[in-house]
Amino acid sequence: MSTIRAFPRLGLPRYALYRIRMLERRSRVLVVDDDTEMCAMLKEYLSKEQFDVALAHDGDTALRLVEETAPDIVLLDVSMPSLGGFDVLRRLRADSDLPVLMLTARDDHSDRVHGLELGADDYLTKPFNARELVARINAILRRAKRADATEAPEVLQLGLLTLETGLRRVKIGDEPLALTDAEFRILELLVRNAGRVVTRSEITRRALGRKRHGLDRSVDTHVSNLRRKLGQRIESSTPILGVRGAGYMIGVSSDAAPVA
Repeated sequence: MSTIRAFPRLGLPRYALYRIRMLERRSRVLVVDDDTEMCAMLKEYLSKEQFDVALAHDGDTALRLVEETAPDIVLLDVSMPSLGGFDVLRRLRADSDLPVLMLTARDDHSDRVHGLELGADDYLTKPFNARELVARINAILRRAKRADATEAPEVLQLGLLTLETGLRRVKIGDEPLALTDAEFRILELLVRNAGRVVTRSEITRRALGRKRHGLDRSVDTHVSNLRRKLGQRIESSTPILGVRGAGYMIGVSSDAAPVA
C-alpha cells in the first residue's frame, strides 16, 4: 500500500464544521518529511481541516521554520537524510516543549520507544488513516491548550513529590524536575489517584487525550521515562507500581509489582 493512498482526497467532514466555529484561530502545523508528494497530500487534507500548514523536507529547514513560523505542533518523520527526525527532536527538546508527533514508515517498536524517550508527544506508523492523524493532532493540541491556560494555583504533595499544577512544576524535595507535558499529566493523574490502580486505557484517555488502540505501549514508555527521571529517591518512598494486565498506581500495594 503506497503512503500516498493513505491520504484520500476527502471533503470536509461534518464534525469539522463545529470545530471551525469553536476555534479562535487556525492552528499552525509544520510537516517535516522528505517525501514531497506525501507532504503535498498532507497539506491539502490538513488545510481542509482548517489548519495552517507549512512544509519542510529536511531537518535544518524544519528548525529554521520552527523559529520563523512558531507552529503549534510539528509532524516529524523519523527517516530523513542528513539531520534525521530524532536529531531534530533532540534539538527541539533542548529548549522547547513544542508538541511533536513522530511519523515512522517502519512498524518498529524501538523507533517508537526511542521517540517517546526523547520527548515526543505521540507517534503514528505509516501508512495511517488521515482522520486518525487529525484526531491525534487535536488531542495533542487540546492538552497543550489546557497546559497553557491559566489555572487556579494548586499544589499536590505525596511523599517527596510536589506538583504545582498551575505552573506545571514538579519537585523532588527541593530539587526541580523537568518533565514533558505527557509525563507531567500521567504523574498528576497517578498522584490524584494515589493508592488506586489506573488502567492503561484510562491513562491514555485522561492524560494523553485519546483512546488506546490494540497493543499501544506509549503509556508504558512514558511511565518508564518517569521512573528513570524520578530515580531512586522517589521510588523508595512513593514508587510507581505496575499491576500486570491492569495498569499503574503510585504508592505501596501488596498485590502490585514493578513491570518492565
